[in-house]
Amino acid sequence: MARAETAAAPWYTGVTRYQWLVLWIACLGWIFDAFEGQIFVASMNEAMPSLLCAGNPEYALMPKSAFATIVHFYNNVALGMFLLGGALGGVLFGVVSDRIGRTKAMILTILTYSCFTGATAFVQTWWQMALLRFLVAMGVGGEWAVASAMVAEVFPLRARARSLGIFHASSVCGIFLAVLAGVFVVGNPRLGWRWGFAIGTVPALLTLWVRYQLREPEQWLKAREAAREDRTKRTGKVSDLFARALLRNTIVGTTLATVGLGTYWGVHIYGKDLYRQKAEQRYADPPAQAADGTAADITADQQFQAIKRSEMLGMFLVNAGSLGGLLAFGPICEYAGRRRAFLVYLAGGALSTWVLFQGHAAMPIEVLWLALPIFGFLTGGFHAGFAIYFPELFPTRLRGTGSGFCFNGGRLLAAPTIVLVAWMRDQQGLSLGSCVSLLGGLFVLGILVLFFARETKGQELPS
Repeated sequence: MARAETAAAPWYTGVTRYQWLVLWIACLGWIFDAFEGQIFVASMNEAMPSLLCAGNPEYALMPKSAFATIVHFYNNVALGMFLLGGALGGVLFGVVSDRIGRTKAMILTILTYSCFTGATAFVQTWWQMALLRFLVAMGVGGEWAVASAMVAEVFPLRARARSLGIFHASSVCGIFLAVLAGVFVVGNPRLGWRWGFAIGTVPALLTLWVRYQLREPEQWLKAREAAREDRTKRTGKVSDLFARALLRNTIVGTTLATVGLGTYWGVHIYGKDLYRQKAEQRYADPPAQAADGTAADITADQQFQAIKRSEMLGMFLVNAGSLGGLLAFGPICEYAGRRRAFLVYLAGGALSTWVLFQGHAAMPIEVLWLALPIFGFLTGGFHAGFAIYFPELFPTRLRGTGSGFCFNGGRLLAAPTIVLVAWMRDQQGLSLGSCVSLLGGLFVLGILVLFFARETKGQELPS
């Protein structure tokens, strides 16, 4: 009878105050982490043209379409640098967290992405922007690996999937902060995009709280002692991920992350542009007539702000759906298992991408209000599975290293999708809808790799 009552109890039964504190701090770090990554997405249509024109006055005289192609290219360079930096930082800080501890490594990652985001407010050229995007991403990639390992080790089995799902879902709050900054800071002619990046220094204050409130997980302390007594159990050794016992897990995890990050940067982020295109089309049409029969006047600044608000609304709708998908992944994988949960999202992601990007031109703007959240739910929601699944694939001495390698190795392998989108649009003349629909084929690769994935539902973390 007692067992039945325990099984029926809510997942959070027995979770201690300290465990909630760990989750709260991990979420704050991940929220600011996401903000640092997305503030560029929210401002790239203003920041990059400004930097290019400042260094090359002739760009201001070019036809709008030709200049837009150049801006698109350099934005993709910066996005590619972000993915590369995240790959390096994720592996580096994952190793560091296994060797010196989760708390110290978390402090280093937060300081890294905060300081370099703040420095971005002072860039003068496109290559400075790209370089700082790389450095910011090192901290961004590292923080996820460290925090996910820590939450997994601190929470009990019955609460692990839900807590890690909440942890990863918190990133959407950071995206919403970037949306607000895009509307009220970047989209404000009196402030501008530089102030958006200046806000990024705030998370550095979080490190003081981390320093005085968190202690190292018991599992990591035991792994450190075991490593001191037996060199074969050394912590943070990357080559051990390719030993026979772990090679399959490493390949599956890295492939899933590649699909997730490739479709995020090549598919998911362009959902907002569909809403922006509707606004641009509205202002490209003949101006509306006022009540007295004269053409309604709208200044360039007003038009800019209206289009920017539409773009940010599209970004909000996509990520509101993503938030729902991230929060739902934990309960789904607890009920159906990790593999089946991934399957539902990957298949739905492929279908929603094709329907939305092939049919958006004929969709009234009101339909996008519903379509974009569904698209975001499916294409962004399964990323919670990385935080839940990856720590379950590796022993404690390699948990940060393995999780960081898979998630951020996926960043590295996904980086070519940024270049591919630019090549298909700029060199091959394909529309945005055609490019994104083609890249949606990556979801099928994710489905195929699930045949080789191990099911970890109901299992304790490997020691």
